Amino acid sequence: MIKIWMAAGAASAMLLAPGAHAQATTQSTDLRVMISGGFTAAYQKLAPDYAAQRGARLHTEHGPSMGKSPEAIPNRLARGEHADVVIMVGYALDDLIKKGVVDPQSRVELADSRIGMVVRQGATVPDIRTVEALRQTLVQARSIAYSDSASGVYVERELFAKLGEPSLAAKAKKVEKIPVASTVANGQYEIGFQQVAELLPVPGVTFAGRIPEEVQSVTRFAGGVPVRADHPAEARALLEYLAAPAAQPVVKETGLDSVPH
Repeated sequence: MIKIWMAAGAASAMLLAPGAHAQATTQSTDLRVMISGGFTAAYQKLAPDYAAQRGARLHTEHGPSMGKSPEAIPNRLARGEHADVVIMVGYALDDLIKKGVVDPQSRVELADSRIGMVVRQGATVPDIRTVEALRQTLVQARSIAYSDSASGVYVERELFAKLGEPSLAAKAKKVEKIPVASTVANGQYEIGFQQVAELLPVPGVTFAGRIPEEVQSVTRFAGGVPVRADHPAEARALLEYLAAPAAQPVVKETGLDSVPH
């Protein structure tokens, strides 16, 4: 288990803006959070302040929003792993709600995420500002990598066809469990696609940009509270904190877009 232990604060304290602090007490609440990659960078920046203010200790597990890997959030929950909060791709969360795993009243919209592209650090950075430029870049590329979550599903099933180049699938590979950018950084693949927020934190690559809006796919990230959560009220408070206006500068800084209201 990947654990994030946060300093305890007053469990009954009012929520403050990120960066503010509350007086610490010995009382604390343990929250178990399952989170997929797209919102992770923002969560890691925001969570310490939340924990300090609310007296929470956050135990965090990472995994994809979907797919066959044992680490995928739906698979973790299906085999009985416990969570107070799940943060994941919105339509995958909806599936858990339909199955009765997550409380439908608990859903909180967190951010929109767009797909970007990276190349290995030191390589020539291609121009992908137009659809034609992106198409030419992919036709000329020796190899392409994409994720096993929402962005990869789109790349595999729709992007190549929209570019008029379905044959690109022959040199494209799905990367499971690990960040796509890491496989570009080590030279395994020439080009990598994933959510921008999942590409930016990885060393050894250069961000080429977001793919053009005409062929872009926007993924909504949302959070919810499983019906068997031990601390549903505190779980809701965490989600409200992550979605609050005061959190939006951090959300945008990590490559995400604020949810329109």
